[in-house]
Amino acid sequence: MFPTLFVSHGAPTLALAPGAVGRAWQALGASLPEPEAVLVLSAHWQLSRLRLTSAPQPDTLYDFYGFPEPLYQMHYPAPGAPELAHELAEDLAVEADPERGFDHGVWIPLMHIFPQANVPVLALSLPANPDPRQSYALGQQLRRWRSRLLIIGSGGLTHNLRLFGMADIDAPTFDVTHRFRQWMHQQLLQGHHQNMLDYQRLAPDVAMNHPSNEHLLPLFVCLGASDPQPAQILDLGVQYGMLAMDTVVFS
Repeated sequence: MFPTLFVSHGAPTLALAPGAVGRAWQALGASLPEPEAVLVLSAHWQLSRLRLTSAPQPDTLYDFYGFPEPLYQMHYPAPGAPELAHELAEDLAVEADPERGFDHGVWIPLMHIFPQANVPVLALSLPANPDPRQSYALGQQLRRWRSRLLIIGSGGLTHNLRLFGMADIDAPTFDVTHRFRQWMHQQLLQGHHQNMLDYQRLAPDVAMNHPSNEHLLPLFVCLGASDPQPAQILDLGVQYGMLAMDTVVFS
């Protein structure tokens, strides 16, 4: 069984200046056995009817604007896995999508985790429903695929772009971010999945960290695909005072 990973993919500029986060992802990737394919669920692809990439060579998508021009010249040329995609799509009762490429929530982490781009990659959309239990249920469906797939949820442990422009990358962590992040760490380290599913009621400063929760939904997929036991947290700090960069490994 492969582990399940949740990565906080941060700002797109992480592709240009990976720093300690990129080095940690590279070390993590080097420690993993090679799967048949990687399956990524990105916060940037939500649909009411789920779809799964099935192109033999998906495009690299630049689903952001206003960033340095070199970022738009980057390419992550990992192959798709059409036959596996159709097998998985049939099992999950979702639609195979031969046109969709890899958004930045997919390719930016993977360019560091698997820098050779030699492992096939599939991307599965997230439910458009903000209820974390629907994402958790999807993860439960995916659990039986962990013998073949490395499942990665790509989002952010905290994500409030209203605060993004108020600080530089090395700014001190906002108090609201610190409190929420510490609560999430406690639940993850103790394996309290049910508390996390009820985070909107139990966690502190929820609205200040997730005005909308699409960047947290990939975490709930990972929870559903894993056993209710303590996770390993790679504490990669906080950028811009509010953007937690934690990576979580579920065994």
